[in-house]
Amino acid sequence: MPHRAQRWVIHLVTLLLMLGVVAVPATEVATIKVLRGTVSVERNGQILPGKLGLALEVADQVVTGVDSAIGITFQDNSLLSLGPNSRLTVDRFQFNSTTHEGAFETSLKQGKLAVISGKIAKHREDAMKVRTPASIIGVRGTEFVVEAAARR
Repeated sequence: MPHRAQRWVIHLVTLLLMLGVVAVPATEVATIKVLRGTVSVERNGQILPGKLGLALEVADQVVTGVDSAIGITFQDNSLLSLGPNSRLTVDRFQFNSTTHEGAFETSLKQGKLAVISGKIAKHREDAMKVRTPASIIGVRGTEFVVEAAARR
């Protein structure tokens, strides 16, 4: 009898996943698509060298060098570009590829960030936020550039 119950639960969960009712949090939320100069990714206390194709995860901090830049594509097709001397943290990213529902939050500690928002921001107002040391920007399906000066 316990085997039937276990199989039933497995089948139910599989069906719900296929229908998109249950979202499994993805560890990989974005990919580095363009890279120039020296870029690193700080993850769980380790520093990884930035390279094309490297997958980014929630809580990663992307750091660009003096003459560096990076282009990142997220799972919802949001495009983020960081300029030289920038620090950006991926605070939160949840995305349902079927319904386009989700939440996307980043923190720009310093530097310049250009954004072309993807499906999350176009699906619901204020689903995407960019924090800077001085403000929080609620994105409503648009393109923008923001710059944050380094704190002294």
